Amino acid sequence: MAKKKPKIADNIIVQNKKARHDYFIETTFEAGISLMGWEVKALREKKVQLTDSYVFLKNGEAWLLNTLITPLPTASTHFVTEPTRYRKLLLNKKELSKIIDSVNQKGHTCVCTKLYWKGHLVKVEIALAKGKQEHDKRQSEKERDWNREKQRVLSNKV
Repeated sequence: MAKKKPKIADNIIVQNKKARHDYFIETTFEAGISLMGWEVKALREKKVQLTDSYVFLKNGEAWLLNTLITPLPTASTHFVTEPTRYRKLLLNKKELSKIIDSVNQKGHTCVCTKLYWKGHLVKVEIALAKGKQEHDKRQSEKERDWNREKQRVLSNKV
């Protein structure tokens, strides 16, 4: 019997699986993102990478860095497309103050975990995270393998 891949929802554009591997996710926030027209078109075609993206705080504002949105070949030639430009995140003051307070602690950071559609708007899920050490990564990998093996045993008994 062929293995089926888990199906992700249609509204999810891209997920950052590396962030879940490298960090302990503590709190998540939903933020809007300021995009240009060519970027939205590229997102519809899922031409985006979140692998090394993170949130940078400057002057009381949150910015998304290192998110690669590849322009489509049909993008207009009248303006320069910059695939890794800074993109402003739209958060309210209460959320921004929580993020700023948390990021100022040692070992904490803010990373982007997911891009998705909410109606006709593009939303970003950002997470306050604490970095994992190498032994923590191995432990979570062992737990994942054990859960997978446990599911196999239970499915064979039934």
